[in-house]
Amino acid sequence: MSPEFVVDFARRAMEVTLMVSAPMLGFGLLIGLVVSIFQAVTSIQEMTLTFIPKILGVMAAIIVFLPWMLQIMLSFTANILINFPLWVK
Repeated sequence: MSPEFVVDFARRAMEVTLMVSAPMLGFGLLIGLVVSIFQAVTSIQEMTLTFIPKILGVMAAIIVFLPWMLQIMLSFTANILINFPLWVK
């Protein structure tokens, strides 16, 4: 295995990780922003108010994006397993 292969493999693994985690992180960020604006407008300063909407939003994002995330992860894993004999040389 050459250094170029290792760097390329690490880059692709990071890309897949970011693609798979982006929907949950985006929903959590968006819901956190909406709840923060709501708290600022209503002057409610309860720190625990953001947890339940974020948890529900991230769970909804997982349910909605799970088929897409599985397809991305399976294609990455299949690519690794198919090309492994070529890389070991």
